[in-house]
Amino acid sequence: MQTGYRVCDVMTRKPIAVTPQTSVRECARLMRDSNVSSLVVKENDSLKGHITDDVLIRSVLADGLNVDRTTAADVMLVKVPTTEPKKDIYDALMTMRDYETRQLPVVDAENGNKLVGLLTLKDVLKIQPQLFDLLVDKIVLREEEQKLTGSHHPVEGTCDNCGQFFPKLYEVEGDFLCTKCSSSRKKFVSTIGF
Repeated sequence: MQTGYRVCDVMTRKPIAVTPQTSVRECARLMRDSNVSSLVVKENDSLKGHITDDVLIRSVLADGLNVDRTTAADVMLVKVPTTEPKKDIYDALMTMRDYETRQLPVVDAENGNKLVGLLTLKDVLKIQPQLFDLLVDKIVLREEEQKLTGSHHPVEGTCDNCGQFFPKLYEVEGDFLCTKCSSSRKKFVSTIGF
């Protein structure tokens, strides 16, 4: 499905960014003052990582890290899903859905992977609200997976089934699986009567 809108048509062109050396306290203040839920981490126009409010809660607050001595580099996600400016927003939304994220840094692969913007779920839904149904299906699936796995704390890593990296994996019967593979496992378990 193509919408006719490209990522560059709707993205935020100047996302709020920090350097890898920025303290976590400053990151949190910047998020609060700018009313955003994520920050891109960049150096010399190159994407280095991504920090979300979820990362601050789960990696900093929950572990009791010192917010003045801990830097963005210490807690940022480094294997960040991205999109390109010329992609259709439907393709970007599918990436958001697959990686269970609300924001995608936009990088220009033709220009040395230069960070050129940030696409948020709000950006997409403002111009294509009918795409919301795709996300509702994903939310229902995620709730079912959490019931199946009993785990509400996804981890970052490589899926034990498909071998691809994902920022969120779920433990299913002792394996760490991505959303797609854990969904397939659930269907398999249902068909054999467990």
